Amino acid sequence: MHAAEAGTVETLSPQEYKRLVWRIDLRLMPILIVSYGLQYLDKTSLSYSAIMGIQKDLGLVGQQYSWTSSIFYIGYLVASYPISLGFVRFPLGKYLSILILLWGIVLTLHAVASSYASLMVLRTLLGVFESGISPGFSLITGMWYTPREHVSRHSFWFAGNATGSIIGSMIAYGILHYVGPFSQWKILFLLFGLITIAWSGVVWFFLPDSPRTATFLTPTEREMAELRPKKFQRTTQTKEWDRKQFIETLKDPQAWWFFIFSFVICIPNGGTTSFSTLIIKGFGYDNYTTILMGLPASGFQLLTVILVAVFTTMFRNTRLIAIVLIYLMAIAGILMIKLLPNSEKLSRLAGFWLITAVAPTFPVMLSLASSNIAGFTKKSTVMAMIFLAYCAGNLSGPQFFIDSEAPNYHTAYNTILICFVIIIVLVLVLRVYLARVNSIRDKEQGVRIIPEEVRDVDLSQDGVLHEIDETDWENKKFRYVL
Repeated sequence: MHAAEAGTVETLSPQEYKRLVWRIDLRLMPILIVSYGLQYLDKTSLSYSAIMGIQKDLGLVGQQYSWTSSIFYIGYLVASYPISLGFVRFPLGKYLSILILLWGIVLTLHAVASSYASLMVLRTLLGVFESGISPGFSLITGMWYTPREHVSRHSFWFAGNATGSIIGSMIAYGILHYVGPFSQWKILFLLFGLITIAWSGVVWFFLPDSPRTATFLTPTEREMAELRPKKFQRTTQTKEWDRKQFIETLKDPQAWWFFIFSFVICIPNGGTTSFSTLIIKGFGYDNYTTILMGLPASGFQLLTVILVAVFTTMFRNTRLIAIVLIYLMAIAGILMIKLLPNSEKLSRLAGFWLITAVAPTFPVMLSLASSNIAGFTKKSTVMAMIFLAYCAGNLSGPQFFIDSEAPNYHTAYNTILICFVIIIVLVLVLRVYLARVNSIRDKEQGVRIIPEEVRDVDLSQDGVLHEIDETDWENKKFRYVL
């Protein structure tokens, strides 16, 4: 019998360790990837509907379309903190599956929207129920994986965005050829919504709430799986909100860096996500070509996510460096759109594809939060702060796309360029700050600790970690990933 299955071992051999991680990946990653892809499809379905006649059918004029995009993030913003309380108090897997079910129902109801007001209500509710997915998935990643694995696993499930975008573009292209009496955009919402409702059942039955309840593992493997990340972070999911950790979060400069950084990166994202089809169409393409030209952008987005995951996994302490390189490429892209003449539509389109290179920033940011923030209440609070800023940025972004400036959107492109420059400065500041904190701790303790090293689990010695929930400030052996 396999040693781990026998339940008698105190440690795992390297081969058994790899097998355990592989079993965890096989169960978690497909569920997270598909769920995140559906979330992206459902959130961006409004962008596809823009070229399927929803504006005409519902009588949307002026900035009303922009507001139907922005209102999603108002719902997201209002719900982010209350939803984060649920992460502490309810079984995580079941909680997320219910949220997926509810947003699937709301998206399906988009097909019966008959006015600007009804669409605004539905978009608000969609934002409320989708607000738990990204922070919830990041908490799951931190609960199951070590810091060295955080970037790759965040990137895996975040790649559902690009995959969902590719599939969504092909579905939208097919729907555009429909000429029956039922509106094309209504078919789109019905299809995406019903698929999401069906998928919520899969999540309910197959996504474990924690390593302790993972029935696909043996008892010894469950304990090993739970202790692996605790060797680094000493973080345990509790059922109570820790006031001390919450206050520490508000005093932590790193927590506020995540808040500001999330806000700034999401201003460009909010606009380019909702207006992607209108931007590409503004370069001089028809409806059908517009949909098809979104495919290379999604493919390039997927490629950059994979490359950054590989780069940051192979080379330690390179996450912040990777973000700087990403945004230098994106700056080149926005300058191509701004400075090239309208006649150079293919080159301007290539500039838009370069802007999509910023896609890995979000999973890298979440991986930094998972690796560098310890304490379950503190981590949950920082995730809430990140997604409050995420909402505010995405809410603001579409408003810079002024209808009267179409198709060149000068205000929006200038704003995006400014944000890209600010992002690079913020990243460099954080790298200097974290390197200084690590250096001070190394000198005080007379030992150099590598935050992304591999650490073996010994059940005879590490069982005490089950009851420990320390923050990165309290655990002086904690070191920050750069």
